[in-house]
Amino acid sequence: MLRLRSKITDNKALCGARASIDQIGMIIMDSRQTALQAWLGPALRKTFADHDWGSPGSGELIAASADASFRRYFRWVDGPRTLIIMDAPPEHEDTRPFVKVAALLAEAGVRVPHIYASDVEQGFLLLEDVGDRTFLEAMQEGMLTEERQRLFRSAIDQLIAWQLSSRPGVLPDYDEAVLRRELGLFPEWFVARHLSRQFTDSEQDDWEALCSVLLQSILAEPRVFVHRDYMPRNLMAATGTPAVLDFQDALYGPLSYDVTCLFADAFFSWPAAERVAWVQVYWDKAQAAGLPVPANFDTFINQSRLMGVQRHLKVLGIFARIRYRDGKPRYLEDAPRFVAYLREACAADQRLAPLQRLLDSLELQA
Repeated sequence: MLRLRSKITDNKALCGARASIDQIGMIIMDSRQTALQAWLGPALRKTFADHDWGSPGSGELIAASADASFRRYFRWVDGPRTLIIMDAPPEHEDTRPFVKVAALLAEAGVRVPHIYASDVEQGFLLLEDVGDRTFLEAMQEGMLTEERQRLFRSAIDQLIAWQLSSRPGVLPDYDEAVLRRELGLFPEWFVARHLSRQFTDSEQDDWEALCSVLLQSILAEPRVFVHRDYMPRNLMAATGTPAVLDFQDALYGPLSYDVTCLFADAFFSWPAAERVAWVQVYWDKAQAAGLPVPANFDTFINQSRLMGVQRHLKVLGIFARIRYRDGKPRYLEDAPRFVAYLREACAADQRLAPLQRLLDSLELQA
Protein backbone atom coordinates (compact mmCIF):
# COMPACT_ATOMS: atom_id res chain seq x y z
CA MET A 1 0.00 0.00 0.00
CA LEU A 2 1.47 3.33 -1.02
CA ARG A 3 1.64 5.94 1.73
CA LEU A 4 0.45 9.46 1.03
CA ARG A 5 3.17 12.04 1.30
CA SER A 6 3.58 15.51 -0.08
CA LYS A 7 5.61 18.69 0.28
CA ILE A 8 4.94 22.06 -1.27
CA THR A 9 6.95 25.22 -1.15
CA ASP A 10 4.60 27.30 0.96
CA ASN A 11 4.13 24.61 3.64
CA LYS A 12 0.48 24.05 2.72
CA ALA A 13 -0.72 20.49 2.23
CA LEU A 14 -1.06 19.25 -1.33
CA CYS A 15 -2.68 15.87 -1.87
CA GLY A 16 -0.03 13.54 -3.28
CA ALA A 17 1.22 10.00 -3.09
CA ARG A 18 4.21 7.89 -3.87
CA ALA A 19 3.98 5.81 -7.00
CA SER A 20 6.12 3.79 -9.36
CA ILE A 21 6.41 4.85 -13.00
CA ASP A 22 3.62 2.41 -13.86
CA GLN A 23 1.37 3.76 -11.07
CA ILE A 24 1.44 7.48 -11.90
CA GLY A 25 -2.32 7.43 -12.30
CA MET A 26 -2.66 6.86 -8.56
CA ILE A 27 -1.73 10.50 -7.90
CA ILE A 28 -2.61 12.27 -11.13
CA MET A 29 -6.33 11.67 -11.34
CA ASP A 30 -7.09 13.80 -14.38
CA SER A 31 -7.01 13.77 -18.15
CA ARG A 32 -3.22 14.21 -18.26
CA GLN A 33 -2.31 11.01 -16.44
CA THR A 34 -2.11 8.82 -19.54
CA ALA A 35 0.03 11.31 -21.47
CA LEU A 36 2.46 11.81 -18.58
CA GLN A 37 2.70 8.09 -17.94
CA ALA A 38 3.49 7.45 -21.60
CA TRP A 39 6.10 10.23 -21.74
CA LEU A 40 7.94 9.78 -18.45
CA GLY A 41 9.18 6.22 -18.81
CA PRO A 42 11.01 6.77 -22.14
CA ALA A 43 12.25 10.19 -20.97
CA LEU A 44 13.82 8.64 -17.88
CA ARG A 45 15.41 5.81 -19.81
CA LYS A 46 16.94 8.19 -22.37
CA THR A 47 18.17 10.57 -19.66
CA PHE A 48 19.84 7.74 -17.74
CA ALA A 49 21.45 6.42 -20.93
CA ASP A 50 22.67 9.88 -22.01
CA HIS A 51 24.37 10.45 -18.64
CA ASP A 52 25.69 6.90 -18.09
CA TRP A 53 23.56 6.47 -14.99
CA GLY A 54 22.68 2.88 -15.83
CA SER A 55 19.00 1.99 -15.98
CA PRO A 56 16.27 3.73 -13.98
CA GLY A 57 14.66 1.64 -11.28
CA SER A 58 10.96 1.50 -10.60
CA GLY A 59 11.31 4.74 -8.66
CA GLU A 60 8.71 6.62 -6.68
CA LEU A 61 6.79 9.74 -7.63
CA ILE A 62 6.05 12.30 -4.90
CA ALA A 63 4.03 15.49 -5.23
CA ALA A 64 6.70 18.18 -4.84
CA SER A 65 5.04 21.58 -5.09
CA ALA A 66 2.16 23.68 -6.30
CA ASP A 67 2.08 27.38 -7.10
CA ALA A 68 -0.33 30.11 -8.10
CA SER A 69 -0.37 28.95 -11.73
CA PHE A 70 -1.64 25.74 -13.34
CA ARG A 71 1.82 24.14 -13.16
CA ARG A 72 2.42 21.10 -10.95
CA TYR A 73 5.71 19.52 -9.93
CA PHE A 74 6.56 15.96 -8.95
CA ARG A 75 9.77 14.52 -7.53
CA TRP A 76 10.87 11.19 -8.97
CA VAL A 77 12.96 9.28 -6.41
CA ASP A 78 15.11 6.22 -7.11
CA GLY A 79 17.43 5.66 -4.15
CA PRO A 80 19.85 8.61 -3.96
CA ARG A 81 18.87 9.82 -7.43
CA THR A 82 16.04 12.36 -7.67
CA LEU A 83 14.57 14.32 -10.58
CA ILE A 84 11.75 16.84 -10.94
CA ILE A 85 8.87 16.58 -13.41
CA MET A 86 7.04 19.75 -14.43
CA ASP A 87 3.48 19.25 -15.63
CA ALA A 88 2.30 22.42 -17.38
CA PRO A 89 -1.00 21.93 -19.26
CA PRO A 90 -0.39 23.60 -22.65
CA GLU A 91 -3.87 25.12 -22.78
CA HIS A 92 -2.90 27.16 -19.70
CA GLU A 93 0.93 27.25 -19.65
CA ASP A 94 3.60 27.51 -22.35
CA THR A 95 6.88 25.79 -21.40
CA ARG A 96 8.87 27.39 -24.23
CA PRO A 97 9.65 30.60 -22.28
CA PHE A 98 10.91 28.45 -19.39
CA VAL A 99 13.27 26.59 -21.72
CA LYS A 100 14.47 29.81 -23.38
CA VAL A 101 15.06 31.76 -20.17
CA ALA A 102 16.75 28.77 -18.50
CA ALA A 103 19.32 28.85 -21.31
CA LEU A 104 19.84 32.62 -20.93
CA LEU A 105 20.34 32.33 -17.18
CA ALA A 106 22.73 29.41 -17.54
CA GLU A 107 24.75 31.32 -20.15
CA ALA A 108 25.06 34.16 -17.64
CA GLY A 109 26.45 31.78 -15.03
CA VAL A 110 23.28 31.66 -12.93
CA ARG A 111 22.44 28.30 -11.42
CA VAL A 112 19.14 26.98 -12.75
CA PRO A 113 17.78 23.42 -12.98
CA HIS A 114 19.23 21.53 -15.93
CA ILE A 115 16.56 20.41 -18.39
CA TYR A 116 17.13 16.72 -19.14
CA ALA A 117 14.09 16.14 -21.35
CA SER A 118 11.23 18.23 -22.66
CA ASP A 119 8.02 17.93 -24.62
CA VAL A 120 6.80 21.48 -25.08
CA GLU A 121 3.77 20.37 -27.09
CA GLN A 122 2.45 18.32 -24.17
CA GLY A 123 3.86 20.57 -21.45
CA PHE A 124 6.21 18.10 -19.75
CA LEU A 125 9.78 18.79 -18.58
CA LEU A 126 12.23 16.54 -16.75
CA LEU A 127 14.48 18.71 -14.59
CA GLU A 128 17.44 18.57 -12.26
CA ASP A 129 16.38 18.43 -8.61
CA VAL A 130 17.97 21.43 -6.85
CA GLY A 131 16.56 20.60 -3.43
CA ASP A 132 13.43 21.25 -1.45
CA ARG A 133 14.44 24.07 0.93
CA THR A 134 13.70 27.55 -0.33
CA PHE A 135 15.19 30.76 1.04
CA LEU A 136 11.71 31.54 2.36
CA GLU A 137 11.52 28.30 4.33
CA ALA A 138 15.01 28.84 5.69
CA MET A 139 14.02 32.34 6.83
CA GLN A 140 10.79 31.13 8.40
CA GLU A 141 12.77 28.47 10.26
CA GLY A 142 15.02 31.20 11.67
CA MET A 143 18.23 30.83 9.67
CA LEU A 144 21.42 31.98 11.32
CA THR A 145 22.79 35.41 10.41
CA GLU A 146 25.82 33.82 8.76
CA GLU A 147 23.65 31.67 6.49
CA ARG A 148 21.44 34.64 5.60
CA GLN A 149 24.51 36.68 4.66
CA ARG A 150 25.86 33.87 2.50
CA LEU A 151 22.60 33.11 0.73
CA PHE A 152 21.50 36.65 -0.01
CA ARG A 153 24.94 37.85 -1.08
CA SER A 154 25.03 34.92 -3.47
CA ALA A 155 21.53 35.82 -4.69
CA ILE A 156 22.71 39.39 -5.33
CA ASP A 157 25.80 38.15 -7.18
CA GLN A 158 23.67 35.92 -9.41
CA LEU A 159 21.22 38.74 -10.06
CA ILE A 160 24.04 41.03 -11.15
CA ALA A 161 25.46 38.33 -13.43
CA TRP A 162 22.02 37.96 -15.02
CA GLN A 163 21.68 41.72 -15.49
CA LEU A 164 25.17 42.07 -16.96
CA SER A 165 24.22 39.59 -19.68
CA SER A 166 21.26 41.77 -20.75
CA ARG A 167 20.73 42.87 -24.33
CA PRO A 168 17.69 44.22 -26.17
CA GLY A 169 15.64 42.18 -28.59
CA VAL A 170 15.99 38.88 -26.73
CA LEU A 171 13.11 39.03 -24.24
CA PRO A 172 9.77 40.84 -24.58
CA ASP A 173 9.82 44.47 -23.46
CA TYR A 174 8.50 45.40 -20.04
CA ASP A 175 6.95 48.48 -21.59
CA GLU A 176 4.24 50.95 -20.64
CA ALA A 177 1.48 48.71 -21.97
CA VAL A 178 2.58 45.82 -19.73
CA LEU A 179 3.01 48.08 -16.71
CA ARG A 180 -0.45 49.61 -17.19
CA ARG A 181 -2.01 46.19 -17.67
CA GLU A 182 -0.46 45.04 -14.41
CA LEU A 183 -1.59 48.16 -12.55
CA GLY A 184 -5.09 47.61 -13.88
CA LEU A 185 -5.34 44.38 -11.89
CA PHE A 186 -5.70 46.39 -8.69
CA PRO A 187 -8.94 48.25 -9.54
CA GLU A 188 -10.30 45.30 -11.53
CA TRP A 189 -9.75 42.51 -9.02
CA PHE A 190 -8.82 43.90 -5.62
CA VAL A 191 -11.13 46.93 -5.54
CA ALA A 192 -14.05 45.79 -7.71
CA ARG A 193 -14.07 42.09 -6.83
CA HIS A 194 -12.55 41.85 -3.36
CA LEU A 195 -13.81 45.13 -1.91
CA SER A 196 -17.01 45.01 -4.02
CA ARG A 197 -16.89 48.65 -5.05
CA GLN A 198 -15.79 50.99 -7.83
CA PHE A 199 -13.56 54.04 -7.64
CA THR A 200 -15.38 57.31 -7.07
CA ASP A 201 -14.53 60.18 -9.41
CA SER A 202 -12.01 61.61 -6.92
CA GLU A 203 -10.49 58.17 -6.34
CA GLN A 204 -10.18 57.66 -10.09
CA ASP A 205 -8.37 61.00 -10.34
CA ASP A 206 -5.97 59.92 -7.59
CA TRP A 207 -5.45 56.57 -9.30
CA GLU A 208 -4.56 58.19 -12.61
CA ALA A 209 -2.21 60.64 -10.88
CA LEU A 210 -0.52 57.77 -9.06
CA CYS A 211 -0.08 55.74 -12.25
CA SER A 212 1.50 58.77 -13.92
CA VAL A 213 4.04 59.16 -11.08
CA LEU A 214 4.94 55.47 -11.16
CA LEU A 215 5.25 55.18 -14.92
CA GLN A 216 7.35 58.32 -15.25
CA SER A 217 9.92 56.89 -12.82
CA ILE A 218 9.88 53.29 -14.00
CA LEU A 219 10.10 54.03 -17.73
CA ALA A 220 13.10 56.33 -17.13
CA GLU A 221 15.17 53.51 -15.61
CA PRO A 222 17.92 51.67 -17.52
CA ARG A 223 16.72 48.38 -19.03
CA VAL A 224 18.03 44.93 -18.16
CA PHE A 225 16.82 41.34 -18.09
CA VAL A 226 14.14 41.08 -15.37
CA HIS A 227 13.21 37.79 -13.68
CA ARG A 228 9.96 39.35 -12.30
CA ASP A 229 9.64 36.99 -9.32
CA TYR A 230 13.17 37.07 -7.91
CA MET A 231 12.12 36.41 -4.33
CA PRO A 232 13.02 33.98 -1.51
CA ARG A 233 10.20 31.61 -2.45
CA ASN A 234 11.88 31.05 -5.85
CA LEU A 235 15.46 30.71 -4.62
CA MET A 236 16.64 27.32 -3.42
CA ALA A 237 19.09 27.11 -0.53
CA ALA A 238 21.01 24.34 -2.27
CA THR A 239 24.53 23.23 -1.44
CA GLY A 240 27.04 25.59 -3.03
CA THR A 241 25.49 28.25 -5.23
CA PRO A 242 21.75 28.78 -4.61
CA ALA A 243 19.49 27.87 -7.52
CA VAL A 244 16.92 30.12 -9.21
CA LEU A 245 13.41 28.95 -10.15
CA ASP A 246 10.17 30.28 -11.68
CA PHE A 247 11.84 32.47 -14.29
CA GLN A 248 9.57 31.80 -17.27
CA ASP A 249 7.94 35.26 -17.17
CA ALA A 250 11.22 37.17 -17.63
CA LEU A 251 11.14 40.44 -19.58
CA TYR A 252 13.49 43.27 -20.58
CA GLY A 253 12.72 46.09 -18.18
CA PRO A 254 13.59 48.35 -15.23
CA LEU A 255 16.89 47.82 -13.45
CA SER A 256 15.48 48.18 -9.93
CA TYR A 257 12.74 45.57 -10.32
CA ASP A 258 14.39 42.34 -9.23
CA VAL A 259 16.32 43.65 -6.23
CA THR A 260 13.11 45.35 -5.06
CA CYS A 261 11.28 42.05 -5.42
CA LEU A 262 14.02 40.22 -3.50
CA PHE A 263 13.82 42.36 -0.38
CA ALA A 264 10.22 43.67 -0.45
CA ASP A 265 9.05 40.07 -0.41
CA ALA A 266 5.50 38.85 -0.92
CA PHE A 267 5.66 36.27 1.87
CA PHE A 268 8.20 37.58 4.41
CA SER A 269 8.56 41.02 5.96
CA TRP A 270 12.07 42.35 6.47
CA PRO A 271 12.60 45.20 8.96
CA ALA A 272 12.67 48.38 6.86
CA ALA A 273 16.22 49.35 7.86
CA GLU A 274 17.56 45.88 7.03
CA ARG A 275 15.76 45.92 3.70
CA VAL A 276 17.37 49.24 2.76
CA ALA A 277 20.77 47.98 3.91
CA TRP A 278 20.49 44.95 1.62
CA VAL A 279 19.46 47.11 -1.33
CA GLN A 280 22.59 49.16 -0.69
CA VAL A 281 24.68 45.96 -0.76
CA TYR A 282 23.23 45.33 -4.21
CA TRP A 283 23.81 48.95 -5.29
CA ASP A 284 27.47 48.84 -4.20
CA LYS A 285 28.07 45.57 -6.05
CA ALA A 286 26.17 46.75 -9.13
CA GLN A 287 28.23 49.93 -9.31
CA ALA A 288 31.46 47.96 -9.01
CA ALA A 289 30.29 45.58 -11.75
CA GLY A 290 29.52 48.44 -14.14
CA LEU A 291 25.72 48.26 -14.17
CA PRO A 292 24.04 51.63 -14.89
CA VAL A 293 22.68 52.25 -11.40
CA PRO A 294 22.38 55.92 -10.33
CA ALA A 295 25.54 57.43 -8.86
CA ASN A 296 23.58 58.46 -5.77
CA PHE A 297 22.09 55.72 -3.57
CA ASP A 298 19.18 57.91 -2.46
CA THR A 299 18.14 58.23 -6.09
CA PHE A 300 18.23 54.47 -6.49
CA ILE A 301 16.27 53.73 -3.32
CA ASN A 302 13.62 56.21 -4.49
CA GLN A 303 13.41 54.38 -7.83
CA SER A 304 13.18 51.07 -6.00
CA ARG A 305 10.41 52.40 -3.75
CA LEU A 306 8.24 53.46 -6.71
CA MET A 307 8.99 50.22 -8.51
CA GLY A 308 7.85 48.41 -5.39
CA VAL A 309 4.57 50.32 -5.29
CA GLN A 310 3.78 49.23 -8.85
CA ARG A 311 4.56 45.61 -7.98
CA HIS A 312 2.63 45.62 -4.70
CA LEU A 313 -0.49 46.98 -6.40
CA LYS A 314 -0.15 44.40 -9.15
CA VAL A 315 0.28 41.56 -6.66
CA LEU A 316 -2.77 42.62 -4.65
CA GLY A 317 -4.75 42.38 -7.88
CA ILE A 318 -3.22 39.02 -8.79
CA PHE A 319 -3.87 37.55 -5.34
CA ALA A 320 -7.51 38.67 -5.54
CA ARG A 321 -7.80 37.13 -9.01
CA ILE A 322 -6.32 33.87 -7.76
CA ARG A 323 -8.85 33.90 -4.92
CA TYR A 324 -11.99 34.63 -6.92
CA ARG A 325 -11.19 33.20 -10.34
CA ASP A 326 -9.02 30.22 -9.42
CA GLY A 327 -10.40 29.35 -5.98
CA LYS A 328 -7.08 29.65 -4.12
CA PRO A 329 -7.78 31.90 -1.11
CA ARG A 330 -4.53 31.53 0.83
CA TYR A 331 -2.54 34.06 -1.22
CA LEU A 332 -4.88 36.90 -0.32
CA GLU A 333 -4.08 36.28 3.35
CA ASP A 334 -0.86 38.22 2.72
CA ALA A 335 -2.71 41.38 1.59
CA PRO A 336 -1.92 43.25 4.86
CA ARG A 337 1.80 42.88 4.14
CA PHE A 338 1.39 44.74 0.84
CA VAL A 339 -0.74 47.44 2.40
CA ALA A 340 2.05 47.92 4.96
CA TYR A 341 4.61 48.26 2.15
CA LEU A 342 2.40 50.81 0.41
CA ARG A 343 1.82 52.91 3.53
CA GLU A 344 5.54 52.83 4.32
CA ALA A 345 6.26 54.11 0.80
CA CYS A 346 3.70 56.90 1.17
CA ALA A 347 5.36 58.06 4.38
CA ALA A 348 8.73 58.27 2.60
CA ASP A 349 7.76 60.03 -0.65
CA GLN A 350 5.39 62.97 -0.99
CA ARG A 351 4.83 62.11 -4.65
CA LEU A 352 2.70 59.23 -3.36
CA ALA A 353 0.10 61.50 -1.76
CA PRO A 354 -2.54 60.22 -4.25
CA LEU A 355 -1.85 56.67 -3.04
CA GLN A 356 -2.13 57.76 0.58
CA ARG A 357 -5.56 59.24 -0.13
CA LEU A 358 -6.64 56.08 -1.95
CA LEU A 359 -5.58 53.80 0.90
CA ASP A 360 -7.43 55.98 3.38
CA SER A 361 -10.54 56.21 1.20
CA LEU A 362 -10.58 52.44 0.66
CA GLU A 363 -9.99 51.95 4.41
CA LEU A 364 -7.04 49.63 3.78
CA GLN A 365 -4.94 48.97 6.87
CA ALA A 366 -1.88 46.78 7.38
